[in-house]
Amino acid sequence: MAEPSTVARPYAEAAFKLADQAGALAKWSEMLSALAMVGVDERVRAAAADPGLGHEQVAGIFIAVLAGRLSAEAENFVRVLAQNGRLALLPEIRAQFEALKNEREGILEAEVHSAFELSQAQVADLAQRLEKKTGRKVRTKVHLDKDLIAGVRIVLGDQVIDGSARAQLGALEMALKA
Repeated sequence: MAEPSTVARPYAEAAFKLADQAGALAKWSEMLSALAMVGVDERVRAAAADPGLGHEQVAGIFIAVLAGRLSAEAENFVRVLAQNGRLALLPEIRAQFEALKNEREGILEAEVHSAFELSQAQVADLAQRLEKKTGRKVRTKVHLDKDLIAGVRIVLGDQVIDGSARAQLGALEMALKA
């Protein structure tokens, strides 16, 4: 069976193309976020899994829950997803759409894992340094991770900068074993 990210990619690209042509990337970002939230709700998931409901009825549930918040194109998008049995992929479609949007806008997402709480000034300084290093605007998301012992671990796409004490201890251990 194909990976969810692989199956979601064409839908995310189609949504991005529609949004880009309409000049509505921000609006589509909001709509996909709302759809993804509806899609993970247990009551909606249970209704969508009901074999007695057709794909039009399942799409109707999503559209009704978000009445007035979806454009006509977004409603059609929901119907296509329902028809192809892909509504469960909405969170992944949204994530891939956001990645395409960030790429277009020159924004790089940085996940900062820190052993301790970082102040706003520290986060801003870190973002500024990353922007200087990458030449792109950086949006940070900070997560606490006590397993790091000390320091930070930064994930920029497929690049990892690990300045944690845990990584340094691991490198020391490897050097001693060699």
